[in-house]
Amino acid sequence: QKMEEYEGIVILATNLRQNMDDAFFRRLNFIVEFPFPDEEYREQIWRGMFPPGAPLAAEVDFGRLSSRMKLAGGAILNIVLGAAFYAAGAGVPIGMSQILRACRREHQKQGLSFIRADLEPYYSQTFSRGGA
Repeated sequence: QKMEEYEGIVILATNLRQNMDDAFFRRLNFIVEFPFPDEEYREQIWRGMFPPGAPLAAEVDFGRLSSRMKLAGGAILNIVLGAAFYAAGAGVPIGMSQILRACRREHQKQGLSFIRADLEPYYSQTFSRGGA
């Protein structure tokens, strides 16, 4: 009812559409769905998240990250920011080690499994050295 009384523009964003009832949907004029990014688009997202001046190690494997980490743009952004902080704290360029640490943390936050085999040999190099 409040939406019907309001005369301005209202934007509602959700990833829980299945939790909304039909009566609510009838009150919406437009519904724009954003599909989950496929592997090719995820790679573009990964690459685009790092600004041109970011100290990025040559070892960063965007193809592997996009094929193995099936995540949306918001999660990728969280990982990139986390990796940048890990790298800055260690005084090193952003590399696979920092990205994997941030990936593992993002997976934990979302309650997802982080599958070691998906990112070998980077996983062993990162976490066998005690990097948590």
